Amino acid sequence: MPQSKTADLERTGIVVESLPNIMFRVKLDSSGEEILSYLAGKMRLHRIRVLVGDKVLLELEPYGGKARIIKRL
Repeated sequence: MPQSKTADLERTGIVVESLPNIMFRVKLDSSGEEILSYLAGKMRLHRIRVLVGDKVLLELEPYGGKARIIKRL
């Protein structure tokens, strides 16, 4: 995927709530909207922990719905 398309879909946010099955509710910095997100495979593989209050980088799906947490900032 070209870099310009992925850059359009990346947002930062703060984890508000931790849910079962490695799901999180994240509040976006840009719009203040809360979105449901899940942990990316590499973060699961390397056991990177995400806690409530952490600032994270999200990759939004182009069709809406969920987002994927790709980096902990």
